[in-house]
Amino acid sequence: MRRALVIDDSRTIRSILGKKLGQLGFKVSEAENGKAGIEVLQATPAISLVLVDWNMPVMNGLEFVKQARADSKWDSVTIVMVTTETETSQMLAALDAGANDYIMKPFTDEIIAERLMLLGIQEQTV
Repeated sequence: MRRALVIDDSRTIRSILGKKLGQLGFKVSEAENGKAGIEVLQATPAISLVLVDWNMPVMNGLEFVKQARADSKWDSVTIVMVTTETETSQMLAALDAGANDYIMKPFTDEIIAERLMLLGIQEQTV
């Protein structure tokens, strides 16, 4: 089974994304900030996908991406920033730091599935 990690300080967003990823065949872990997300990654080496929010306490999403990308053992992990940040400069900063994609909130189930398909993580659903 494929494994995913959802990192967001909003329990509601973690639930929504977790439910959608579960429907797409992922076993989902959750973390409430980037620091906890790094701890989950370290404890769960089979994670292949991370959806991470930008604005969180303790460690934000951009810091998470930078720290994850600094460790080569996570090179194969696909990281998608899912955030309310809409500035082009912030999107570029996330991608430059190593995020594979950037999805702006609010999002729909279809947007999540489509982006994962474009990233080659999800087969096309009927």
